[in-house]
Amino acid sequence: MKQKGNPKVHEDLSGFDIKINSFGEMETNLDVDKLNAFLDSTVTDKKLTEDQLAEKLDSGEEE
Repeated sequence: MKQKGNPKVHEDLSGFDIKINSFGEMETNLDVDKLNAFLDSTVTDKKLTEDQLAEKLDSGEEE
């Protein structure tokens, strides 16, 4: 069943569009660095322990 209209997205990602081309490559209208920054600030990295996560947040460190 095809979805009608646009899905609800976070306001920081409004207008975001992503597609997979015939070569399996992602094509997007949003800069990858901006997308990574958004994900870093909103998604918890499950691989980090709580201590590592707290340290990363306290230092403002970016990988």
